[in-house]
Amino acid sequence: MFGRSKTGPPAGEEAAAAEAAGKSSGLWGKLKRGLLMTHTEMFERLEAAVQDRAVIDDTTLEMLEEALIAADVGVETSLELVDNVRKDARRFEGGDLLKLKERMTDHLSILLLDAPQPPLEPEGPVVTLLVGVNGVGKTTSAAKLAFRAKSRGKKVLLAAADTFRAAAIEQLTVWSERLELEIVKQSAGADPAAVVFDALRAARARGVDEVIVDTAGRLHTKENLMAELGKIKRVIDREAPGWSRRTILVLDATTGQNAVAQAREFLGTAEVTGVLLAKIDGTAKGGVVVAIARELRLPVLYLGVGEAPADLVEFVPRRFAEALVG
Repeated sequence: MFGRSKTGPPAGEEAAAAEAAGKSSGLWGKLKRGLLMTHTEMFERLEAAVQDRAVIDDTTLEMLEEALIAADVGVETSLELVDNVRKDARRFEGGDLLKLKERMTDHLSILLLDAPQPPLEPEGPVVTLLVGVNGVGKTTSAAKLAFRAKSRGKKVLLAAADTFRAAAIEQLTVWSERLELEIVKQSAGADPAAVVFDALRAARARGVDEVIVDTAGRLHTKENLMAELGKIKRVIDREAPGWSRRTILVLDATTGQNAVAQAREFLGTAEVTGVLLAKIDGTAKGGVVVAIARELRLPVLYLGVGEAPADLVEFVPRRFAEALVG
């Protein structure tokens, strides 16, 4: 009779689990280092504020509020966090910055857990659409998602539907060669919906598990581009009726509140499943993740923490709070 040993998983599974845990830990460490500017800026003034004080007073709380807003956590959420700290103030000893940071992490984790959580990844074949404005990192994010899916044993096909930019097609082609993935593409200027049509036909014929579609950068004010997105979705409905579909909005974390504004605009015109925050490493605006989750009620799915294909982590509220607060 076959099955797992009662004493634990097979050695091969243990090794794979340990390797995955090591990679995940390394990526979160990379995120924490990448957010160094955020939490350094956030707490430099705060450290001075709590030093030599017997209690956490109004001056300290005001500086905390300013630091959170500067990190683009969002005004509403910053006020809520500060109010929670104010209620805890009697528990702090004077100058205990470490305790304050621990409580900030706790409160931030609770707020993020109250926001919409990422849905379970769909079973069976899936089409993933990446949308967003120009320059946010959609093409690189498509490659990262493809690498992630392939690493989990899925057969992946890339669709180069950003036909407005020849460079986007070339870039995705380079990624497909580097990652040894199939790609469906046409020449610049071709109908993006036709690319998706060909990709889905090829995917069904080749037993593909996931088709990842890189679309052109667009704003909700560009009617032709939004109409194009609608056409792509109709092609998916017709050609892959039994497939799951998700639309991931890619945002550039370095743009801070501009990213929030972009997300708000897309919400009115596109059925967004969740958000991928690209370029989260090395920005002093890392708090924008909190603003998107809390104020826009959008699930944060992934964080881009570098340029390599593996530099993508699933969003985990507690771990992000720890990385943000430092």
